[in-house]
Amino acid sequence: MTPEDLANLAHLRRARDLIDREYARPLDVPTMARRALMSPGHFSRRFRAAYGETPYSYLMTRRIERAMALLRGGMNVTDACMAVGCTSLGSFSSRFTEIVGETPSTYRGREHSAVAAMPACVAKVHTRPTRILPSRIEEAGQAAAA
Repeated sequence: MTPEDLANLAHLRRARDLIDREYARPLDVPTMARRALMSPGHFSRRFRAAYGETPYSYLMTRRIERAMALLRGGMNVTDACMAVGCTSLGSFSSRFTEIVGETPSTYRGREHSAVAAMPACVAKVHTRPTRILPSRIEEAGQAAAA
C-alpha cells in the first residue's frame, strides 16, 4: 500500500466512525464525504471498495442493528424507527425486512431470552444484520421462470 492509500483509509475510517456514532442524526453522503475529506462521488466509490457496501447502505445497516436491539428490549416499532433516525415507517419496515428477513413486528414478538443471556460483545456479533443479496445467476433463473 502506498502512503496515499493509507491516508485514504484513515479518512474513510473517520467517516465510518461518524456513521457508527451519529447514525440517529440525519446523515447524507456529502456530510460523510466532508468528514473523509473527499468529494461525494470519490468517497462513495472508495467507501464501497474498502467496506463492500455503499455509505448509505452501511448507515442503514447500523440503524437496523440498533433498532433490533431496541425492539428486543420491548420498544414499539414506531418509536424504534424514530429513535434510530428513520423518518418513514414504511421505508424503515421495508429495509428492516430486507436485511433481517422478517418484519419489525414479527422480530419484536419473538423470544429473545438467548440473546439476553449472552455477554453484550457476543450478542452484538450474533445479532448483527447482514445483507444477503441474490447472485446474478439466481436473479437470471427467477426472471426466466417468470
